[in-house]
Amino acid sequence: TLGSPMYGELLDRIAADVEAGGVFAGVLAGHEDDPISSATPLRLLGGLHRLVLGGAAPVLAPYYPSTGGTWHADAWPGIVATARANVDRLQVALTSAPQTNEVGRSAALIGALLRMVSQFPYPVRLFEIGSSAGLNLRADLFRYRYDGGEWGPAWSPVVIEDAWQGVCPPDVPLRIIERHGFDVAPVDAGSAAGRLTLLSYVWPDMSERMSRLRAALDVAGRVPAGLDRMSAADAVAGLRVVRGTLTVLWHSITWQYLDADEQVAVTARAAELASRADAVTPFVWLCLEPMRRDPGGRNEFVVRARCWPDGTDEILGVCSPHGPPVVWE
Repeated sequence: TLGSPMYGELLDRIAADVEAGGVFAGVLAGHEDDPISSATPLRLLGGLHRLVLGGAAPVLAPYYPSTGGTWHADAWPGIVATARANVDRLQVALTSAPQTNEVGRSAALIGALLRMVSQFPYPVRLFEIGSSAGLNLRADLFRYRYDGGEWGPAWSPVVIEDAWQGVCPPDVPLRIIERHGFDVAPVDAGSAAGRLTLLSYVWPDMSERMSRLRAALDVAGRVPAGLDRMSAADAVAGLRVVRGTLTVLWHSITWQYLDADEQVAVTARAAELASRADAVTPFVWLCLEPMRRDPGGRNEFVVRARCWPDGTDEILGVCSPHGPPVVWE
């Protein structure tokens, strides 16, 4: 339902294999009680995809669209054989959280930022936690197409189609004067290993996502952004607000990977920064994260903005976990 028939079918086959005590039961041994928030299936599939992209599973290349193949159920024997030959490597993959530096999420983040800049017309200091390779720190350098217009530089190789619906963000001047990301396991987008890691977490039959990522890697090579190995709590602890600038903390599909203590620490530090904000020293906390608006409601991926000094807390829109289209409210 999220756009990958290949992974839907493959996960069904893996689940049946686990129940039958097959090779994947062994690969996943010890992870039976992993919480859903740890995204164990995506860790496993990312590890398998890495084998294919890296040339370690040539038998599967004809079936993976990301390597020019076409998915078919006939791939299953090759999947089993590859897993059996790479149990250790797949188990290592299960120890790392997915590095889904999803470029499509920039449609939500940049649209929300434009709304904020229309309120606080200052140069932007942009900071991101859980930033992976920091690709979305260059969100202002991507091109967004929507019904009735486009936003972003015409030269950009990153083109996000059907980016926005509803009441679209205002077209206001945006100048980012500082961009810096933090991650507990940052990915070097300039290295072959880093690019392989990032590509491996894109679902192979979602060609548009794959193309966007490859284009964003090109932009990252042209526009530098700071990237530090640091926990979210430590990163936010080091932030400060600066008079005459808009300080922005943002993140996307990151909160679930922080434990309760770290969530408390980030929230507490954000409150400290908020207490120092004023009309010429604003602070904004933007995020794209899953949320239930009501206790019995469905989980939605919402674009949320908390702004100070006013202390407002708004849901600006909703979208898919991979971004577009963002439906603004």
